Amino acid sequence: MSTPLRPGLSLGATAAAIERAFSLSKLPSVAVLINSPGGSPVQSSLIFKRLRQLAQEKDKKIYVFCEDVAASGGYYLAVAGDEIYADAASIVGSIGVISAGFGFVDAIEKLGIQRRVYTAGIAKGQLDPFQPEKPEDVERLKDLQRDVHDVFIGVVKERRGSKLAVVDSEVFSGAFWSAKRALDIGLIDGITDVRTKMRELHGDKVVLRMVPTARSGLLGAMRRPPSAQEFIANPGSLADDLVSAIEARGLWSRYGL
Repeated sequence: MSTPLRPGLSLGATAAAIERAFSLSKLPSVAVLINSPGGSPVQSSLIFKRLRQLAQEKDKKIYVFCEDVAASGGYYLAVAGDEIYADAASIVGSIGVISAGFGFVDAIEKLGIQRRVYTAGIAKGQLDPFQPEKPEDVERLKDLQRDVHDVFIGVVKERRGSKLAVVDSEVFSGAFWSAKRALDIGLIDGITDVRTKMRELHGDKVVLRMVPTARSGLLGAMRRPPSAQEFIANPGSLADDLVSAIEARGLWSRYGL
């Protein structure tokens, strides 16, 4: 997941775990478990490319398993799989691009605050939340979003191809679906879990070795409360983590979780 104060998954943070998974596997399979409501399109693309590169280099097939959510950037990662599976209650899709924020113009006027911005470059201060919104700035943002959306669409079409069973206007609308509907649409290949599928492929004696990615911030620290010394040494970090946790809560709540 990605929040303003915590950039979420990145290739730099996950590369070692990804490479270890491909090195550990003695079978022609690597399973990737995804549980993400979205994040950076660039990092999603970089992680996607690294997964595909290693699959080709190591001659292994990637099986992706969606957990609670594989949406937006989470689904971008999922299409790195040769086959994609989900739980019956998983939420899948949201192939779109979003930008959200707040406008504070009226609020600062009521407080008697003046906003002073000086720029070199007429577009440098565009979409400043403390200044009135300009139609030309909004259109510029929408142009950028369309470009990023086109990249996302291209990757999904390349990876899912003829499996997609509905018109583009539906599948690429930014909507998200239950696993059953995602299967009908062609976004996933079946409804199952990683252990069941791996046993189906490699027999009941197959051993699954988990390779976790590192957790950081408050979300990772939930496993280990910070010590008094850590809090005293860096009290601002706790506030940042709290804000990020609230932002992350907002991302998950969009999918009813």
